[in-house]
Amino acid sequence: VFGKDITLILILNNLSFDHKTVKVDMSASTILYTRRAVAEILKATTSVDLGSKEGKHIRLKIPYSYYGKYLTTDKRIQVTALCEVMHMHGAKLLVEKTIILEDTNIIIKIPRRVVVNKAVTLEISYANPLPEPVNRCVLLVTLMNQQVKIHLAKLAPKERSKIYFEFTPRRTGPLQLQVDFSCDKFSHVKGFVTIAVAPA
Repeated sequence: VFGKDITLILILNNLSFDHKTVKVDMSASTILYTRRAVAEILKATTSVDLGSKEGKHIRLKIPYSYYGKYLTTDKRIQVTALCEVMHMHGAKLLVEKTIILEDTNIIIKIPRRVVVNKAVTLEISYANPLPEPVNRCVLLVTLMNQQVKIHLAKLAPKERSKIYFEFTPRRTGPLQLQVDFSCDKFSHVKGFVTIAVAPA
């Protein structure tokens, strides 16, 4: 989840009866959805001894403080591990994993029944998932082809807050509401709901 430390585990298994030493070069970079690297955020090298038919786990931790300021709106991190078996004529294996961080920031609560031409109040809650305060918070609400920009107070680390948004639906049927939350540390955290508007 965005804002938290990331822990990954690489599992190495020696399928032979021979003792093996494996050198592992690990790196992590923030990337765009096109897989183009933005910034390298971690580099580590370790060596593992594997006995006959033995398996071992290598734990890799990427703290938020490493990736936070380099993450793009795509919220993607690519981790690679190049495993080289020593004394095996340079036998190598490359392991890659792309992590897409999830947002759990926006929660939209709607009344059980929404009726046409009758005012309705929604509860929109938003959060700062980071271990540091955020400023310049803005909520962009899109509904019925109109956008409303709401400037919000700053949020303390891990703080959740909420606002109430009132509108009157003018037609029956499905209505989509989209919310976009941005601040000085991250942008475009989205949430949306489809509201079923009933006849009067």
